Amino acid sequence: MILTVTLNTALDITYRVRSLRPHASHRVSEVTERPGGKGVNVARVLAALGHEVTVTGFTGGATGRVVQELLASVPDVTDALVPITGTTRRTIAVADDLTGDTTQLNEPGPTITPTEWSSFQEAYEDLLASASAVALCGSLPPGVPVGAYAGLVRTARSAGIPVLLDTSGEPLRRGVAARPDIIKPNTEELAELTGSHDPLRATQDARRRGARAVVASLGPKGLLAVSPEGRWRTAPPTLVRGNPTGAGDSAVAGLISALVEHLPWPDRLTRAVALSAATVSAPVAGEFDRRVYQELLGRVTVTSEASAA
Repeated sequence: MILTVTLNTALDITYRVRSLRPHASHRVSEVTERPGGKGVNVARVLAALGHEVTVTGFTGGATGRVVQELLASVPDVTDALVPITGTTRRTIAVADDLTGDTTQLNEPGPTITPTEWSSFQEAYEDLLASASAVALCGSLPPGVPVGAYAGLVRTARSAGIPVLLDTSGEPLRRGVAARPDIIKPNTEELAELTGSHDPLRATQDARRRGARAVVASLGPKGLLAVSPEGRWRTAPPTLVRGNPTGAGDSAVAGLISALVEHLPWPDRLTRAVALSAATVSAPVAGEFDRRVYQELLGRVTVTSEASAA
């Protein structure tokens, strides 16, 4: 079982409009709702790839009940969300059919009490007993300590469970020091962590700060990976237009699924890039177009560079 942690879960709502214009009224042509938050998106993709997944984090209020009802319909995903008194947030994606662009609106998360945080930590330790790997994903809701991910990384490492960390800002800086097996920042998050805007230099610096492997998302240019086994670059063979929401989460799913399958790094990166691009082409956040994914698997090129120091 792969465990995904989403401390700031959400109900993802996607509106489709013909053309998004500022200061204008819009007729919405389609509305979709999905259980969301980065780790929940990762779990849904993992399940689609055939892996058993358990989702944990927080859920509360009427929105949280909708999230759990929607999760119950996803095969191979087990709901282990911890109840809270606050209300789960919503995220709104407005998809513009004319341009293919998407505008994202993210609500703040609910405030987590010290008692609720303690309850989560106990549940997390119990879940690790049957986990093959864990993905720690997304932002921290108010009330959760800024060093929360560092503690969760250490707990997983003490249990001998490989851990992937995908967050940003101070939670990432503190989490890296706890020595996660993989981190997956984008270029902006990596620059904030290291102070360098050169992706290669920044990934190497992130490893010196504690990450065993760093997979940097370069947007449309693909991925740069630096690990003890080597250094690679990869990118989708063609530019894919669409809704990029959840593309990074699909890359995380590709990386952690390939990790538990013991695939070599080039195969991990091929899967991650193909899934990410197939997610951009999907109409709804957090899902991927399986036809595009299968097509890209045979076309993605991974280039090995000089061995990482």
